[in-house]
Amino acid sequence: MHGNSVPDTYVYVTEEGVTRHYADGSVEALAWEDVVEVRVGGVTESDILIILLDRDGQGCVVPRSATDATFLARLRYLPDFDLDRLSEAFTSAAASYVVVWRSPDPPSPLPDLEYD
Repeated sequence: MHGNSVPDTYVYVTEEGVTRHYADGSVEALAWEDVVEVRVGGVTESDILIILLDRDGQGCVVPRSATDATFLARLRYLPDFDLDRLSEAFTSAAASYVVVWRSPDPPSPLPDLEYD
């Protein structure tokens, strides 16, 4: 009898954001409200990658194999996100990255507040 093998990586998608746990214990996480860009590419031997980035260039890399209806539904909440463009990027994915969505209104920096 063989036990179930532990996956090399797993992804959690919630209403708040996306978290990816790696086998080495490292974690990438990004809140949906911080996502300003979505890229597709970086094809590995076994998968296409979806990269979610914040305005500082930090992000969360999600293998296409780890996406499900919840992940795709949540992407649709990004302003003007086009699922057809995402599908086209999957079809033509290459080693380089393609930007499939960029925030129409990147978050503005917080104002400098002066205190008395």
